[in-house]
Amino acid sequence: MASGGPQSTVAERYAGALFNLARESNSVETIERALDKFLGLLSDSDDLRRFVLSPMFSSSEQEQGLSAILKSIGITGLARDFLLVLAKNRRLFAVENVIKAYKSLCAKARGEVEAEVISAVPLTKAQTQDLTDTLRQNLGKTPRLTATVDPKLLGGLVVRIGSQMIDTSLRTKLKNLEKVMKEAS
Repeated sequence: MASGGPQSTVAERYAGALFNLARESNSVETIERALDKFLGLLSDSDDLRRFVLSPMFSSSEQEQGLSAILKSIGITGLARDFLLVLAKNRRLFAVENVIKAYKSLCAKARGEVEAEVISAVPLTKAQTQDLTDTLRQNLGKTPRLTATVDPKLLGGLVVRIGSQMIDTSLRTKLKNLEKVMKEAS
């Protein structure tokens, strides 16, 4: 994971520590699922998001509130303890980045690579499978696709894998054509 300032460094340190503990306890996937569950809840609940990100709550208030929330959604064990450590250490503000960094470590351990795909319209299952197969052949690793839609692309795809970007969007092709035409005039 590329460093993007202090928050990334915090996220990478915490994620690395969690990943090592998870590996030792043979629970990497279990913890990944639990963190995904928490991340889903966090994205669905504005109230939880405010509670987690607000500096107005003390660490003990965040620990108590988070403990009750985690119990109610069935997150236990190392995943629960880890999230509570983030609260105790006043690092809940970085929880999303920590989870992303942890998921990245899990994917790397499985020989997977994260690929962000942006398309003008939602991809069909067949298109997604074709893209996955093509990327697997070219990368030699299994891609985990995250798809988003941007109608401004007009058509085509933009694929980002780490710092590499493949842009086959119609918008970019039209801009390039316009640039060539201006240079030719």
